[in-house]
Amino acid sequence: MKRLLLAFILLIAYNSGIAQEFFKVKGFCISAPSSDKVEEFVDFIRNDLAPNGINTLVLRVDYNYAYESRPELRDENPLTKLQVKHLVSVCKELNINIIPQVNLLGHQSWHSEHTNLLEVYPEFDETPHIKLPKEYVWPNEEGLYCKSYCPLHPKVHKVVFDLVDEILDVFEADAFHAGMDEVFYLADGNCPRCKGLDPAALFAGELTKISDHLSKRNARLWIWGDRLIDGAVTGIGMWEASMNNTSRAIDMIPRSVVICDWHYEKAYPTAALFAMKGFDVISCPWRKPKVAVAQAELLRDFKNNSTPEMASHYLGMMQTYWSSPTRFMEEQKQSAANSENAAECFKAMVNAMHEIESANE
Repeated sequence: MKRLLLAFILLIAYNSGIAQEFFKVKGFCISAPSSDKVEEFVDFIRNDLAPNGINTLVLRVDYNYAYESRPELRDENPLTKLQVKHLVSVCKELNINIIPQVNLLGHQSWHSEHTNLLEVYPEFDETPHIKLPKEYVWPNEEGLYCKSYCPLHPKVHKVVFDLVDEILDVFEADAFHAGMDEVFYLADGNCPRCKGLDPAALFAGELTKISDHLSKRNARLWIWGDRLIDGAVTGIGMWEASMNNTSRAIDMIPRSVVICDWHYEKAYPTAALFAMKGFDVISCPWRKPKVAVAQAELLRDFKNNSTPEMASHYLGMMQTYWSSPTRFMEEQKQSAANSENAAECFKAMVNAMHEIESANE
């Protein structure tokens, strides 16, 4: 009788654990605050993120930190070490895991400006023959969206890994987000190192190099997943999937990588692709509440209709936002119900996860 009672108690505890962790990751991704808005951002973490159950904060830092190893790459008025430690302390108190992001490989320019890496080290440019226009327009003859650094340049990793190591240390992080989305320039025919090479092999090689470096620090690599989806076969196209032959890299990279599977216009079921390949995956909406709800429901259905091996790979969801925390907070104040914006999408995502977890208790 005692054994039966114990088994019953353990079964309840086990099922409760599953319900509580149906969405293991409840995430929010946003740019790091400016140095004069840190306290405002702390209030946002305390009053908005934590009460809504957010347990993972991907903070897009890039060059907004006072790097000591590479001071030449700092933004103007960057976050100080003391300010970052303050953010880390607050998140620890609230059981929120901070994962810093620095864009690697792609997103090394925006419109008519290089980001700091190519501004300071122009020799790292994969496509130096393509000049940034004074007035940027899309589409354009060069297919210019964002520049990339050359993954085969012999000196690039010494520089970027200095940034990675320092940002891991100051954030006391066990994971690092490398971006790696929307990489349109790769294996360029004018690059003396990359021309003629397989874009999938180049992408996989760069990702593996970053992952291997992080593993030496006991840290895990996170990336956006679009370059690993075949945009032609799926019909998803060139933005949320790849049309430049990088998708085959999905079979060439470490399974330890966490895939942030972003889709903004429709809830494509690509999380199943990543889970079936053995990757942990997180579904990511942006500004459409209906998409967030549909993504949550897909994850519910995938988990409920999967083997334990596959179900464990569906980690959860993460709201993404592509401007400043201040702007997001303003959007929250101005937002009206049923509108399509990130603030309403965030509410919809949180509510959908809560309803699904409640139903699974």
